Amino acid sequence: MLPKRTLMGPGPSDVYPQVLAAMARPTIGHLDPAFIGFMDGLNELLRYALKTSNSVTLPISAPGSAGMECCLVNLLEPGEEIVIASNGVFAGRMVEIARRCGAVPVCVEFEWGTPVDPDKVEEVLKAHPDAVALAFVHSETSTGVRSDAAALCQLAQNYNCLSIVDAVTSLGGIELRVDDWGIDVIYSGTQKCLSAPPGLSPVSFNEAAMAKVAKRKTPPQSWFLDMNLLTGYWGGGAKRAYHHTAPINSLYALDEALRILKDEGIENSWQRHASNHRKLRTGIEDMGLEFCVEPDYRLPQLNAIKVPEGTDEAAVRSFLLNEYNLEIGAGLGPLAGKIWRIGLMGASSTEKHVDLCLEALQAALSDQ
Repeated sequence: MLPKRTLMGPGPSDVYPQVLAAMARPTIGHLDPAFIGFMDGLNELLRYALKTSNSVTLPISAPGSAGMECCLVNLLEPGEEIVIASNGVFAGRMVEIARRCGAVPVCVEFEWGTPVDPDKVEEVLKAHPDAVALAFVHSETSTGVRSDAAALCQLAQNYNCLSIVDAVTSLGGIELRVDDWGIDVIYSGTQKCLSAPPGLSPVSFNEAAMAKVAKRKTPPQSWFLDMNLLTGYWGGGAKRAYHHTAPINSLYALDEALRILKDEGIENSWQRHASNHRKLRTGIEDMGLEFCVEPDYRLPQLNAIKVPEGTDEAAVRSFLLNEYNLEIGAGLGPLAGKIWRIGLMGASSTEKHVDLCLEALQAALSDQ
């Protein structure tokens, strides 16, 4: 038997009981007419959450890293340049995927814990007029930083690039407007602010992005993630083309999580995450602790807290896990050992979670 934890790390978050119950519904065939109707409804709920009317909006049958790979392998061909703004772990993965596509990544580096600077990105776009895309992370999970997606997508338009946006930690937690901001391609995950189990990655491609896919001279590097094939399965009407066996019960869970989000209202969800962040911030500062990220760029759903000098950060996390069944995250890369990452995502974004975290953190620090 595995323990029951309270999940307040960088993901997964706590899963709603209704979502877990949805996974126990009877499994039916993935080409059953009833399931095809269900797929259409699920995609419509995803459009609501992403604030888009893109017809190509669907869940990839794999976690967020596969969503990232799906977007890149479909848009990039060998020899093409892509500008990638890097301020944390996950943009580094974009660079590696782009290289494996045979593309030429042009990396714009920023200090971890700071947002992407549009002015610096513009300088690079000017110097690389042949770049076909600009990719960046909206909510950098490794640092707790939010970058200005609207401004960066406008830059991409100005320089005739497609924008590729990582919204794995954004969706449901902070303002995200695919159509209004001119986002061409976006991917996310289910295990963060949607509070569904890990294992699915919503993606959305607009018409400009799909036109680039249609004009490819070479097939995408990945057969499984080829959007031409996936749209035949997810958007082929009543006569769907067989592509793969969809993870039916996981899709039931995502559908239920999206219904919970729609019942709450997407804007209300954004406000709830912000409110609980403010409560956590007050408690953290009352303990004399500091945030790693400046207020204007902090993610309310992923809080990076500086480890006080002389504190054994791993021992604190172990104390929380062993004494309170509470999980928080450690720092990565250059921030390893220097920060804790406290998630307030989805079902884990409640006043009760904040109170528990503050009580446990105070006890852990006192113990040291």
